[in-house]
Amino acid sequence: MDRVRETGLRPMASAPSAPELRIDSAAGPGAFEARHTYAALDLGTNNCRLLIARPERRPRRRHNDSLRIVDAFSRIVRLGEGLGKAGRISEAAIERTIEALDICREKMEARGVTRARLVATQACRSAANGDEFVERVRERTGLRLEIIDRETEARFAARGCGSLADPAAQSVLLFDIGGGSTELVWLTRERRGDHSAYAFRDWTSLELGVVTLAEHFGGRCVSAETFAAMAQEAQENFAPFARRMASERRCPRFHLLGTSGTVTTLAGVHLGLERYDRWRVDGLWMSDDDATRAIMRLRGMDFEARVANGCIGPQRADLVLAGCAIFEAIRALFPAQRTRIADRGLREGMLLELMEADGALTRRI
Repeated sequence: MDRVRETGLRPMASAPSAPELRIDSAAGPGAFEARHTYAALDLGTNNCRLLIARPERRPRRRHNDSLRIVDAFSRIVRLGEGLGKAGRISEAAIERTIEALDICREKMEARGVTRARLVATQACRSAANGDEFVERVRERTGLRLEIIDRETEARFAARGCGSLADPAAQSVLLFDIGGGSTELVWLTRERRGDHSAYAFRDWTSLELGVVTLAEHFGGRCVSAETFAAMAQEAQENFAPFARRMASERRCPRFHLLGTSGTVTTLAGVHLGLERYDRWRVDGLWMSDDDATRAIMRLRGMDFEARVANGCIGPQRADLVLAGCAIFEAIRALFPAQRTRIADRGLREGMLLELMEADGALTRRI
């Protein structure tokens, strides 16, 4: 129980006054370097994801410090199911999500997590009962979720997968297609003509994701006309940001950088994987033609074929084409010869910031 008290993780039967599991802003650099295990939890509109890691310092290779993943968990909970029409998180979605969060709590306890950040995004931001849901989670599991704003979400995503940007590119468009929102982040080099760090140049976040789009247009049987309508709606939503970025210089190596279930699924389909393999997908480059062929292959599958595909499965089969339509809209507005696929993002960004604030990792380029 001493470890439980230290981390803020507690059995469900304990009193609901457990200390909050989040970054200690008063901690000085180096204070926790060798003795902490870190966790990041991302509760989105569709998924609940947990990552537990420890810092791995490499003294002779200053900028190659890294995360060493010790455990992970992911479950599709569909927290935002029906949210677009009802304006509230449903009781069924709450129970599904609390069940997943309790597994996360058990994993954090088992791994001895002592530093964590637990965030909720679009579904909790937009639901009338978002705060009520967060309180129920605290009472039932002892976990204190933090509802983060859109800019914080975009910055964490950029921090988590920015290292995959081409070092020779002067500008990159990062996109994160979520269940209830999509974030677009424009990254540019801090200094032109060199390999300096990327700067967070501009961003937008829109209440348009795979769950909201699929619920509006339907996701099981998607005709060519329906797919075109979904892509058109997404393009109209993204157009103001595209116009704002029109004056930005794009070097010949400009590319897209995608992080989401949509692009990782497309990568798996492109590779012809029988079962999804993160190690083959994360960091993969897809040409514009590769992306087009993968989308066409998915569009050619009926619902049952998508269910049977090892990279899609029954939980994503009714959402993946909505994600493809959003990706098509991004490609139309920000044409690029290639897209890099990131099976990383928000959670990794949170972990890096926690570790760097403690001095457990050096700030990476």
